[in-house]
Amino acid sequence: MQPTQAVIGIDLGGTFTKIGIVDAFGNFLALERFPTLADQPFPVFLDELRAVFSEMKDQLSPDVELLLAGVGAPDTNCFTGIMENPPNFNWGEIVPLAQGLSEVLKVPVHVNNDANVAALGEIQFGGAKGMKHFSVITLGTGVGSGFVVDGKLHIGNDGMAGEIGHTIAIRHGRLCKCGLNGCLEQYASVTGIRKSVQFLLEAKDTPSVLRKYDFEDLTGKAINDAALASDPIALEAFEFTGEMLGYKLAEMVAYFNPEAIFLTGGLAKAGIFILEPTLKHLEANLLHIFHGRVKLLISELVDKEGAVLGAAALAWQKVL
Repeated sequence: MQPTQAVIGIDLGGTFTKIGIVDAFGNFLALERFPTLADQPFPVFLDELRAVFSEMKDQLSPDVELLLAGVGAPDTNCFTGIMENPPNFNWGEIVPLAQGLSEVLKVPVHVNNDANVAALGEIQFGGAKGMKHFSVITLGTGVGSGFVVDGKLHIGNDGMAGEIGHTIAIRHGRLCKCGLNGCLEQYASVTGIRKSVQFLLEAKDTPSVLRKYDFEDLTGKAINDAALASDPIALEAFEFTGEMLGYKLAEMVAYFNPEAIFLTGGLAKAGIFILEPTLKHLEANLLHIFHGRVKLLISELVDKEGAVLGAAALAWQKVL
């Protein structure tokens, strides 16, 4: 019997890690999620991954052949397979990510920036099929960006291009874990909107359902649910978040003139609440020659484990 070939896709996030076994058509043969344990040493994460992956393999049909693994992770050098100074992880300055994962998974591992991987997924499985110039913006624990130029992923000299989350949105603004002040991801991520809600609750007497949450318990979903109920604090937080994001995306458009920008990640699941203010402030800050020429879209993969599919696309790219 002909074996079913598949790859492993891993989305390594600051809060959760998702791992999937994916065939060439983008179908999941297995999918799991577990806490990343980013505040623990790297070997603790590897032990957790080993346990989860062992259970996944037990679920597979015996005819499944695992070829490679693709991994999307922040602050990752695709040439060396190393995570370098990841600000949201307590794993040290140099993390041998590809090597460590390969020892656990027993297949070759290819790594790339999480947003670059999301861009590959958008090309192969999402809404960017046929596009030559576009960007994917990941709005999760942090903010990342992947650029496709002339149909090819732009990775830069060191493979580290796309760190839009650590460009400055507000001078002398919120302290970021990277050590800089005012980084975009302190305003336009799930982390950022939580901080904006906290600020608004402290600065105003406006009634809000969000007042019942301690900061540690305040989630992106809670903020989105509040916005759905027309909560004024939630709506103002989304407006401010969209303002910050739209302002920085207008700069990005001026740099490389994309056809489309796709939003993905946890915050993108808010849909119109993040899309409308971002588009408004994007257009307001664009040079006139770009007005109406850039599509701002929610990724088609945002509810389909797009980050894992992107990591799988990275692996399939290496196979093919």
